[in-house]
Amino acid sequence: MMPRQSPGQGRQNVAVPARHQARQGTMNRPLALITAFAFLSGCQTFAPNEPDGTPPIQEADQVAKPAPDEYGSFSEDTLYSLLSAELAGQRNRFDIALGNYVQQAQATHDPGVAERAFRIAEYLGAEQAALDSALIWADAAPTDIDAQRAAAVQLARAGRYDESMTFMEQVLQRQGNTHFDFLALSAAETDPDTRAGLLQGFDRLLRKYPDNSQLLFGKAILLQQDGRAEDALELLEDQPASAREVSPLLLRARLLQSLGRGEEALPLLEKGIRQNPEDKRLRLTYARLLVEHDRLDDAKGEFSKLVQENPNDDDLRFSLALVCLEAEAWEEAIVYLDELVERRSHVDAAHYNLGRAYEELKDNDSALLEYAQVGPGNEFLPAQQRQTELLVRAGRYAEASQRLAKARDAQPDYAIQLYLLEAEALSNNGQVDAAWATINQGLEQFPDELNLLYTRAMLAEKRDDLAQLETDLRFILEREPEHAMALNALGYTLADRTTRYAEARELIERAHQLNPDDPAILDSLGWVNYRMGNLDEAERLLSQALEKFPDHEVAAHLGEVLWAQGKQDDAKRVWRAALQGNPDSPILRSTVLRLTGSEKL
Repeated sequence: MMPRQSPGQGRQNVAVPARHQARQGTMNRPLALITAFAFLSGCQTFAPNEPDGTPPIQEADQVAKPAPDEYGSFSEDTLYSLLSAELAGQRNRFDIALGNYVQQAQATHDPGVAERAFRIAEYLGAEQAALDSALIWADAAPTDIDAQRAAAVQLARAGRYDESMTFMEQVLQRQGNTHFDFLALSAAETDPDTRAGLLQGFDRLLRKYPDNSQLLFGKAILLQQDGRAEDALELLEDQPASAREVSPLLLRARLLQSLGRGEEALPLLEKGIRQNPEDKRLRLTYARLLVEHDRLDDAKGEFSKLVQENPNDDDLRFSLALVCLEAEAWEEAIVYLDELVERRSHVDAAHYNLGRAYEELKDNDSALLEYAQVGPGNEFLPAQQRQTELLVRAGRYAEASQRLAKARDAQPDYAIQLYLLEAEALSNNGQVDAAWATINQGLEQFPDELNLLYTRAMLAEKRDDLAQLETDLRFILEREPEHAMALNALGYTLADRTTRYAEARELIERAHQLNPDDPAILDSLGWVNYRMGNLDEAERLLSQALEKFPDHEVAAHLGEVLWAQGKQDDAKRVWRAALQGNPDSPILRSTVLRLTGSEKL
């Protein structure tokens, strides 16, 4: 995205020549403005005539010189308002500057003042002021392409597409850059009727200008937004310009990807790169597409070239590092990630991914060092999780707890997540009592935190403390009656661990109404039907759950239902498939042993 132009950039026409030619200026030159204002107090020329009315004698008057700019007369109130605006801008009071300029643009209808008002409004993101001043500018300067384009873009942003197209056509007639792509893109969030109307506008202009590549590109964008990718692609493929110009070519590549024809986009982009070898967008799109097609070595080569050509682009360097990680080129990834740290760019992400790389290299000490350097942000919790997993797996429980306690003190906004993270890591590694102590510590600090209560309920089930489980889940449901996870967890536990089947089914059905496609809830609903003797319904629901989520626990349940129906071969088939992916699953092993008398199938 290009940075917005500051209000001091572009043309500055406070002392406005009648021809309104472009001149450079900034808000920070009030002395020049004062000088210019001096010429505006009723004078129409730079120098007075001689007493007899003849022009003053000038040296070398035989040499033809450009005609001087003619300055229009402004009232003293207007001059004062504009000068105040400039001084306000110098002091970063752009609100005053904008207000004064918009007011004077409306009062004077002067194109220079209106343009200046528009530039300030655009810089400040003042949409209504930008629209109003752009329309005044366009009306006052009907031959100025920049003015017409500005009005068209602002109208499009305001959703006034028909009016915008009128201004766009004026620009088109003067062979300017029409920005039809922006007009089409701005319609992305509109309703289908508006897009349909805009398409009609494009078709109307295309009848007049059938070979205009920007019109064709804009129409293709609209077709894409309307879900007509095939039509958009056909439109671009029928136009030779779309194979040469970069933006249409990139759109063709995206359309091919969306249609599942990404392999056709690769040679298209390769040809585009040969025609436009310096275009970064093409090279980057090509490199990313190579990643999507799992051609990681080729992608790595493309990203390497991009980094060499753009050595200060750390986004590219970071992308290259990620491709190296995906390609399992750990040492190479470390080189680029270390460069990012040295350049103080993507620092937290670099440290986190350095930790990942060192983990893969079995250098856990270096991994722990990198994870510990990740600061608050998107990578903070993942880094804390990996750090904790490494320490807990190594039996370094006290160190893991100490590090997390230190992290909670340093980053109190993450305290709840860190309690949950620690409890989960300990529980997953068989340290249920330690996890229980951690969650209770968290609840002392956050007594009504529902996530902590839910986690304690799950730990209570592992400790066979069903009373505590039900107490915590009931508390959650009092606060949030439509908490689907709590409904499902309580219902499943009652079905699996008690004979309160009717109550269990009611809870699970409430959860199912909230999330009808959740495979965990389908599994619970199937299991409670099995416990109640509804075997056919149980099989139907558990089959759905396994199809949506091929989980070993769901497979154990479905196999048991099939076994109870006398479909032993089907049951064994389900169990075998699940054991291939989860050979150490305790629930699968125990179910098979309980029903068949052997762990072998």
